Amino acid sequence: MAENTASDAKKYLVFRLDKEEFGIEISKITTIIEKDMNIARVPKQPKFLKGVINLRGEIIPVISLRLRLGYSDDVYNEETRIIIVKLDDVSVGLIVDSVAEVIELNEDTTESVSNITVEHSMEYLTGVGKANGRIVTLLNLEKIVSLDVSAV
Repeated sequence: MAENTASDAKKYLVFRLDKEEFGIEISKITTIIEKDMNIARVPKQPKFLKGVINLRGEIIPVISLRLRLGYSDDVYNEETRIIIVKLDDVSVGLIVDSVAEVIELNEDTTESVSNITVEHSMEYLTGVGKANGRIVTLLNLEKIVSLDVSAV
């Protein structure tokens, strides 16, 4: 039975926005780059869509997770990173304040957030994880990378 528990565990990349820790499934991440790339602005886009980058010949839209989740605008420093995720053959960059570590969570260490959040913010979250005495908010990437501005 212990073998079954190990296969149920998922690995998450933990990153920070402001003083909060968030996690996304590592299986959806293709690469992490330093925020020293030139982001080309795209006119008439939602404020959280910072623009596009050219990564190894692929044009990738870049989203500010701070703005998408209702924080103040990005403050770039040497720890700022762009996490490149791939969903349904579409790559998207997510600007984060810093990347912390990779953790492993299973159903014993994760909980639903349905009883602690309002319906509007619920769509961006899949749950919370408990790791090493910390709480990590787990994000729903599909909703976050959606460019549906009515959901903002």
